[in-house]
Amino acid sequence: MQVSYITENFQEWDAYVHAHEAGSLYHTSAWKKIIERHFKKETFYIAAGEQDKIVGVLPLVHFKSALFGNFIVSVPYVNYGGILADSREAMEALTAEAETIRERCGADFVELRDIRPLETHLPVKTQKVTFFLDLPESPDDLMASFKAKLRSQIRRPVKEGITGEVGGMEFLDDFYEVFCRNMRDLGTPVYSKHFFRTILEETPENSHIALVRSKEGKTIGAAFLHGYKQRMEIPWASTLREYNRFSPNMLMYWEVLRFSIEKGYKQFDFGRCSRDSGTYRFKKQWGSVEQQLYWYYVLPSGGELPQINPDNPKYKLAISMWQKMPLAFTRLLGPSIVKNLP
Repeated sequence: MQVSYITENFQEWDAYVHAHEAGSLYHTSAWKKIIERHFKKETFYIAAGEQDKIVGVLPLVHFKSALFGNFIVSVPYVNYGGILADSREAMEALTAEAETIRERCGADFVELRDIRPLETHLPVKTQKVTFFLDLPESPDDLMASFKAKLRSQIRRPVKEGITGEVGGMEFLDDFYEVFCRNMRDLGTPVYSKHFFRTILEETPENSHIALVRSKEGKTIGAAFLHGYKQRMEIPWASTLREYNRFSPNMLMYWEVLRFSIEKGYKQFDFGRCSRDSGTYRFKKQWGSVEQQLYWYYVLPSGGELPQINPDNPKYKLAISMWQKMPLAFTRLLGPSIVKNLP
């Protein structure tokens, strides 16, 4: 089994990702361009080969900062990545090369974000899940499948004059205004607008923005969408808290589901969350099916699982302080912080 580093001519790589059942947009060379172009991160795209044919791939991104440390992730900023392989032999070859890269970079760990269990003895975290909803042939069929309470919740914002729409680059400014405020309120540093612009420019056929507006025409909710193969995903969604009593998120998710069906997608991915959280209950109510996520770790001997997440007590004070910051300050400083958070 040969392992090689791919730096150009990604046609075979992308074809392999597209054909693999667990292949995601984040495994493709397009996402490599986004990370390198916007975040300026060092990447390692390694492929396992047999008889001049790719039989496994692993995209890796290197992080190194004084605040959060030295580590490697496949793939950061999003829910999915990890190893795609046709055999256990290919998987083990890629894992071994990931360890070699970890040692060479002096990194504390390699994190592999997977959507399915692997035949491996690597330590794993299973705290996160996502929800998948199989989509019917028409929006009417989907609406008819909902319970009466859910249908009523979707119609309520419409009665308040709230409207929804899905577009692209023309909605970026509106999306970003809502996203910035929501991230500040959550105590989370915000990505720059340029990050989302880069995604839209590099993957124009796969990326969309959904907005919901008040009866006065103000944007009060926004979501960023990725479609790949037969699945639509909603990795980022926000609403303004002062309008939550009108449930604009219910109409926004309905518009996104309707749009997904009309575009021919067969499944909708609600994105990751923690079990029994409010977000978990929100996603479950749509009739979606819980899907376990598996985050595997390549560690040095005696290494411990990392805890770079908002639940880590050492970040609680920083989160609380960030929530009190002026919005203009968080927009200015946030991108320089979040680029080092996977």
